[in-house]
Amino acid sequence: MDKQGQEKFLSFIIQRVQEGKEEEAKEILMENFRKQNEGTFSQSDIEQFLPKMISLIKPEKLEEIQAVVRQFSGSFGSK
Repeated sequence: MDKQGQEKFLSFIIQRVQEGKEEEAKEILMENFRKQNEGTFSQSDIEQFLPKMISLIKPEKLEEIQAVVRQFSGSFGSK
């Protein structure tokens, strides 16, 4: 994911996290982006990312987020 894509993804997620959890979500995402940029982001990182982010998302936004993350993780595997 390029820098512009990362910024869009970050904005999308942050708008859907529980109030007061925005900074925690941003830290998790920024760490994953760093690993992507370094080329060290793995399927294991995705598997760790999901439960952390799910716990931060507003319950009514969870299904929407899961669909986007599945799409993202699917495209990650095809690189």
